[in-house]
Amino acid sequence: MSYAELVCRSHFSFLHGASHPEELVATAARLGLSALALTDRDGLYGAVKAHLAAKEHGVKLLLGAELTLEDGPPVVVYARDATGYSNLCRLVSHGRMTHPKGEAGVPWRKVAEHASGLLALLPGPAPLEAVAPLAEAFPGGFHVGLSRSLSAGDAAREARAEALARALGVPLVVHNDVHTHHRDRQVLQDVLTSIRHGVTVDQAGTRLFPNAERTLKSPGDMARLFADRPDALARTVELASRCEASLDALHYRFPEEDLPQGRTADEHLRVLTEAGLRTRYPGGVPPAVTKQIDHELRLIAALDFAGYFLSLWDIVMFARGRGILCQGRGSAANSAVCYALGITAIDPVRMGLLFERFLSMERKEPPDIDVDFEHERREEVLQYVYEKHGRRHAGMVCEVICYRGRLALREASKALGLSLDQVDRLSRVASSHGFQVTQDVLQEAGLSPTDGRVLRTLSVAKELEGVPRHLSIHVGGFVMTREPLVDLVPVENAAMPGRTVIQWEKDDINAVGLLKVDLLALGMLTALSRCFALIQKHYGRELSLATVPPEDPKVYDMLCNADTVGVFQIESRAQMNMLPRLQPREFYDLVVQIALIRPGPIVGNMVHPYLRRRHGQEAVTYPSEEVRGILQKTLGVPLFQEQAMRLAMVAAGFSAGEADGLRRALSHKQAEARILPYRGRFVEGCEAKGYTRKQAEEWFDHFRGFAHYGFPESHSASFALIAYASSWLKCHYPAAFTAALLNSQPMGFYAPHTLVADVQRHGVEVRPVDVRRSNWDCTLEDGAVRLGLRMVRGLGES
Repeated sequence: MSYAELVCRSHFSFLHGASHPEELVATAARLGLSALALTDRDGLYGAVKAHLAAKEHGVKLLLGAELTLEDGPPVVVYARDATGYSNLCRLVSHGRMTHPKGEAGVPWRKVAEHASGLLALLPGPAPLEAVAPLAEAFPGGFHVGLSRSLSAGDAAREARAEALARALGVPLVVHNDVHTHHRDRQVLQDVLTSIRHGVTVDQAGTRLFPNAERTLKSPGDMARLFADRPDALARTVELASRCEASLDALHYRFPEEDLPQGRTADEHLRVLTEAGLRTRYPGGVPPAVTKQIDHELRLIAALDFAGYFLSLWDIVMFARGRGILCQGRGSAANSAVCYALGITAIDPVRMGLLFERFLSMERKEPPDIDVDFEHERREEVLQYVYEKHGRRHAGMVCEVICYRGRLALREASKALGLSLDQVDRLSRVASSHGFQVTQDVLQEAGLSPTDGRVLRTLSVAKELEGVPRHLSIHVGGFVMTREPLVDLVPVENAAMPGRTVIQWEKDDINAVGLLKVDLLALGMLTALSRCFALIQKHYGRELSLATVPPEDPKVYDMLCNADTVGVFQIESRAQMNMLPRLQPREFYDLVVQIALIRPGPIVGNMVHPYLRRRHGQEAVTYPSEEVRGILQKTLGVPLFQEQAMRLAMVAAGFSAGEADGLRRALSHKQAEARILPYRGRFVEGCEAKGYTRKQAEEWFDHFRGFAHYGFPESHSASFALIAYASSWLKCHYPAAFTAALLNSQPMGFYAPHTLVADVQRHGVEVRPVDVRRSNWDCTLEDGAVRLGLRMVRGLGES
């Protein structure tokens, strides 16, 4: 007997389901289900994860959702085709956008207007008058659901459902109202229900399910459960066979509405790039740059990404037109096109950066461009994007906030009825030992190792770890589309006024090929902008990031003395300890300095070998000239992800796509596990090219350090530009620099009193707040810093 499960809630129903989408799909495959519908409440939050798992396990996935109706009972709808999927997204979006965050509701007339391409299922019985108008909107596509949870009331509900189906003239279809992928998750389901209602499990009463029957069941189990209704069981497969919508069919295009008449996006991008090159290289464009630009533009055209670059260029031009300091960073700094367009400030050809780290034909993944803006003015940029493209075509990427660590433990403890004292003790134990604690540890904490509630709490907290709790906003990810965004993914209101977010997070949109731009906030850019303004006002000198004098020996003298309080990226204690040892004397030394003090180089044993070689205490040797070309800048030590990619290609024979796969594995949050499959391929590849096994394993051990967070060279170089600019300002205009830092708080490592004490040590007078002389911001008076009223705790600008 075949069976398709049509009603299934995952963790992405937020405290209503107790299993991850991937767990549900994997279990459906193991049980032999014909298909599985993920029907979370008013959302497609887990659709991409379920889609990827379904492709991996060979399970047919139905795209659907349970819609909350404003004037009727909840109804489950399924997308039959592309039109149905767009209507599904539009209905979910309408329900969310017309209600405060966390709530939803759609009028039945709105559902009727968007019924094309959809099938509908009423999960349980409801009054005829509440359902009849909706059923008429789905001719041949409306069904009444029937489930048996083996609890009191089953027979009465079934009789009402049968009567309703007969009255409407629609078929009955069975389902199991799934909330878990396995019965063992029922305890977690009870805890989630208790958390949702703000009560303990003991107090929850009838709000809990009476048993664990609402779980995925095999076709055989469902056939036995509904032996008297084989037709209703068979209709599950029939309904599923009518649904062909798939996320593989999503067709995404970037906006192109501002193109000059008669010019394509690729042509316009080339014109802008060539104009930018003339600005970047007034003495003539070097042949190597021309060659790189041609290569990049051909690849951008082949991948149809021109609109992406044009939109980002437009955003950067808007910011600069408003006097908002901004700078691109990350892998975008590997692109000569981004440099020519003014999106980034690093010349990737001169620095020898690897373009494949940014974009490659083999990977065919969306490029990743991060642009930092002044943190106090970024909202102007975000609202510009909304205004230019409209809410129908632009939305921010969401971030799913999950239960982690102590929060998971505290919520589980409260739900299971532990006292506040027990909760505190257990939280302290778990923060030191995790959820697997011994009886001795529990006894030392004053907890009984035989207390069933304590042991059950630890078990539930472990399951609660990683469960989605609510939706938040990604720090800066924006999706912009040529077609209405709500045809691709549901959109909803964010908690912050003026913001809307899509229901997918960054990994989801990457998986289905949606492009995002990251418009991020950086406090140091605010400080630099304010400092430039103070210098122009008080000293008559006009400066910008591009005109700060480079390679100033006085600046490097200051850095070698670790005089970096307030300086971007190199002001921490660890960085201060490293500066006198590294002794930076040029810009690339700063690039290395910023990258060295990261967990990756430290864990990968890269710091001390680099320092010994820098100071001539250890010989620098290279096993080949090809390797010399890759590692010479870092004295034979692979400090950057780009170097790992190049080594994989040159020394181990990886293709560009394979090397990028290694890079992605190194960047993943589960990098330690993800890079292991590459080890054998890398070592064998190196040996085949004549390198020793010892050398190959040494390189790979360095790579493993990146699993603990290592920098791309392009990212470090972009940050080094800002670090140098802030160092130059601190060195030559300490009063203006400190006033700007104080006016940009909160930011950086140090509190205002530390910044004030530091500038006083440099001989700058700091005058106190004075109601007769102070403005809101800190200002300059005859070379001294006058503290502003903003420094008075509890006093607001208004």
